[in-house]
Amino acid sequence: MIKILFVCHGNICRSPMAEFLFRDIVQKLGMGAEFHVASAATSREEIGNPVHYGTTRKLKEFGISTAGKYAVQLKKKDYEEYDYLIGMEHQNIRSMLRILGKDPDHKIHMLLDFSDHPRNIADPWYTGNFDKTYEDVKEGCEGLLQYILEHDM
Repeated sequence: MIKILFVCHGNICRSPMAEFLFRDIVQKLGMGAEFHVASAATSREEIGNPVHYGTTRKLKEFGISTAGKYAVQLKKKDYEEYDYLIGMEHQNIRSMLRILGKDPDHKIHMLLDFSDHPRNIADPWYTGNFDKTYEDVKEGCEGLLQYILEHDM
C-alpha cells in the first residue's frame, strides 16, 4: 500500500482538496485499496476545524464529500509512516522540514513538481479562487498518480 500525506498551512483548503480528489481518482480507477491518503497542516491555527466551505463546495460539484474531515497537524512521526509527503507551495516545504527534520529518503515534494509546469498552488483562503486551486490540485494529483504508476507499481 502506498501512503500519501498532503500538507498545507491550515489543512482546511488545499491539502484536504488534494486528499479527497486523489482518493476519488484512485477509487474510480479501482485502485482505492492500494492507497492510504490523508492530509495535515504545518500550523496549529485551524486544528479541529472542518474543511473550508469553499473547498467543500468545489468538491461537491464533482460528487466528492469532505464529511468527517477536521484539520490535524503534521507530526514528526509522519515521516516514517508515509511514502510521500506532498506540500502545496515552497513555504509548506520549509515548514514541513522544520517539523520533520531532514528528508534522507526524498519523500517530501511539492504537488505541482509532478506536473509539466512546477509551481506553487496559491492558497484560496487568500485568493478566494477555489476554481483555480481545484484545477492546480487536479493537475498535480494526476501527475503524482502517473509518477507512482511508473515508479512504484
